[in-house]
Amino acid sequence: MTLIPYSEYRPDVADYQSPYSAFVSNVLARGDGYGPFSDFSTYSAALAGPCRGFFRALKTDGSVSIFAATSTKLYNLNNATLAWTDVSKAGGSYSAIPSTDQWQFWQFNNFVKATQANTVQQLFDLTSSTAFIDTLGSPPLSRYGSVVGRFEVLSGLVGNPYNVAWSGLNDVNSANAYTPGINSSDVQPLPDGGILRGVGGGEFGNIYQDTAVRRMTFMPGSAAVFQIQRISEDVGMYSAGSLIKAGGRQFFFSTAGFQMIDATGALSPIGKERVDRTFLTDLDKGNLQLFIGASDPRSSRVFWAYKSNSGNAGLFDKIICYDWALDRWAPIAMSGEYLGSLAQPGMTLEGLDTISTSIDALTASLDSWALSGTPEIAAFNSSNVLGFFRGPSLEAKLDTPEQSGDGRSLFVRGFRPITDAPGAVGSIVYRAKQSDNATVSAEKAVDSYGKVNIRRTARFVRGRVRIPAGTVWTFAKGIEPDVTLTGSNR
Repeated sequence: MTLIPYSEYRPDVADYQSPYSAFVSNVLARGDGYGPFSDFSTYSAALAGPCRGFFRALKTDGSVSIFAATSTKLYNLNNATLAWTDVSKAGGSYSAIPSTDQWQFWQFNNFVKATQANTVQQLFDLTSSTAFIDTLGSPPLSRYGSVVGRFEVLSGLVGNPYNVAWSGLNDVNSANAYTPGINSSDVQPLPDGGILRGVGGGEFGNIYQDTAVRRMTFMPGSAAVFQIQRISEDVGMYSAGSLIKAGGRQFFFSTAGFQMIDATGALSPIGKERVDRTFLTDLDKGNLQLFIGASDPRSSRVFWAYKSNSGNAGLFDKIICYDWALDRWAPIAMSGEYLGSLAQPGMTLEGLDTISTSIDALTASLDSWALSGTPEIAAFNSSNVLGFFRGPSLEAKLDTPEQSGDGRSLFVRGFRPITDAPGAVGSIVYRAKQSDNATVSAEKAVDSYGKVNIRRTARFVRGRVRIPAGTVWTFAKGIEPDVTLTGSNR
């Protein structure tokens, strides 16, 4: 029997008799179709307020230190108790972060840096600090920070949004660290391209502006320090939080949709005629601070959380995933305050006593402790609690592309789902004309022969399978339909 596969998710184009699917939900792309996405699983105690940014730092001994921010305070996770310790600078709270921004963190050697538009850049020494302090050298107030080679690079400068500034070479915390002309430190205005929205770090730096992307390349011995060269024309960054670095690539949402930049600086439009139009229509453009990108270093996937037009205030309510190795997309219904890449701190068996005196009562499996130190996707939920996506599988729904009888009606007798998911149920989505709203039939369980028995005559039909939440499964490939042609061609 002919297989109709769950095809590549492309909601921007019509799925009639096409190799694309217009609707899938709560799944991840696989080479043979789709697989499950796990629910959120809590990990830490609650933060004192809504999370406005978090970060994973690595110490010299290989251990992990996790930082998080509320609007006015900075915190460090106690790896034993999983409670949050206030590590704000002496004197308590910071000026509240603008409602349209988030805190930014990065690491330079043993220093963790934190910045936001209303606060002097903060520094935490992983070898000795118990609280953040003001960074020396009077770095300019900035919204964004990153590391390019052996320089700290700041953008989103308050009062100078068209400038990019960098520290001295290997110097991010001295009296002259940000004095132009000393140890290669400088400030460079960019004459066109609009406001700077961030810099993607690495051996090279990609400067993201409203309508341009420029590459900065260190030139040792040159008075200019960096060669800054435009690599895109009329394509810039739409939202600062959308920038992701993963696998030698950088991903962002531009004025022309989702983009990928490879190690050579070449731009690829990865969302065009696939998800761009659907996403932009759904995005709440008044809450771009909740449009947050993150990578999953355990896979070839990147994720963007965002608040849709129908979402609740202060929370993202959807995630869209792109697998750059498979070159395929998938949408996920999930809410929270902040999304990021995080590693679980390691712990000895003796240290488990600080969390629970009973192995059976542990909230995370011992398998997850063994993976400590390896980054993965994490989030803060609406209760200000940090967690990972390690729970039971979410409810998944998958539609095939729309089928027809080339002008004749289809008499559907049912279909056989090709999946290892027990308890899957099926329905059909049908209509008489392309201009009609589709109707969804009643669901039917899979019988003992592996078939969903549905009897319906219609011109245009999709097969739909729903896999209940909590089901243990690995793949869903498509359906084998049981249909015949009926009626005249008219």
